[in-house]
Amino acid sequence: MNSDIFEGKWKQLKGKVKTHWGKLTDDDVDVVEGHSQYLAGKLQERYGITKEKAEEEIAEFHRKL
Repeated sequence: MNSDIFEGKWKQLKGKVKTHWGKLTDDDVDVVEGHSQYLAGKLQERYGITKEKAEEEIAEFHRKL
């Protein structure tokens, strides 16, 4: 799934994102609004991981969808 589709389907995906990354708050998910870069930043913040690791996790999440 590319970034444009991810952003376009964000409302449908919000629940799956919260289930997959349980440490994200509702506010975090609202701020992200489907932007992968914002999501990577929130994952870094909540999980204490590197930017590269966050991007890998997002890519894997895209593949699973």
